[in-house]
Parts: sequence; structure tokens; C-alpha cells
Amino acid sequence: MRAVMNVPAKNFRQTGFTLIEIMVVVVIIGLLVGLIGPKVLGRAGDARMTAAKSDISNLGRALDIYKLDNYSYPNTDQGLQALVTEPSGEPEARNWNPDGYLPKVPNDPWGTEYIYMSPGVNGGKYDLYTLGADGREGGEGEAADVNSWEL
Repeated sequence: MRAVMNVPAKNFRQTGFTLIEIMVVVVIIGLLVGLIGPKVLGRAGDARMTAAKSDISNLGRALDIYKLDNYSYPNTDQGLQALVTEPSGEPEARNWNPDGYLPKVPNDPWGTEYIYMSPGVNGGKYDLYTLGADGREGGEGEAADVNSWEL
């Protein structure tokens, strides 16, 4: 006779997540996105407005330093590019900084160039502004103009 050894069967336990557990996690993530998402996404417009104000302020400081070196602001034709490359024409940039005043002229947060006029329309030293998200004068919220004379 042959002896039969009684070997216990190995316990194989499957690991992983059940379909129910995965669905619960997906529902929780969906709820979080539904509740928090609109609040976060609604702040993008505010962030762009803040960035435009910061850009205009920084450009204004660079223009003031340019004026200290060259005794006048660049005219409208010379534009903001005079802060990056030495301008030609009048008024002459007699003491233009060879390193420039900015590495590059930024676009506004909506991808368009800032508008620069010197002298300013109302007799000010210069006008520097953006027309906001809609690209038209006036507006509210993200479509509002951001300008140097109101900062």
C-alpha cells in the first residue's frame, strides 16, 4: 500500500480592489472636483488681472529708470521696445544702458501687447495699459482695462 500524504492546500488570497471600492473612490473624486473645481477655475480671471497689474507696475519702474538715464521717456514710436534694445530717433537715448532695462517686453496675460503712448493723452508722462480679456475699451471683471494711472 501506498501512503498518501495529506498536504494542506495553500491559501491563495487575491489582493487588489473590488469594483465597489473603485467606484466609491471615483464618486468621491467626482464630488470633490464638482465642489472645488468651479471655485479654483473662477479665480483664473482674478489671477490674470493681478498679473496685468504687476506687469504694468514693473514696466513703469523700468520706464522710470530709463528716464533717469536718458532724461526722457521713450516716445510712442520708440515704444516699450526701447527698454530692450537701444532706440533710434528723438528723443535720443544718450545714456542707454547697454544691458537694457528688461530682458524682453512681456505681452499681457491675454496674449496681446501692452499699449504705450508717450506723452500721455491727458498730459501725463505716459499711458500704459491693456484692454483686458475682451480687447475693447471699458468692461468689467476680466474684461476691464488695466492701466498705469490707476495703480
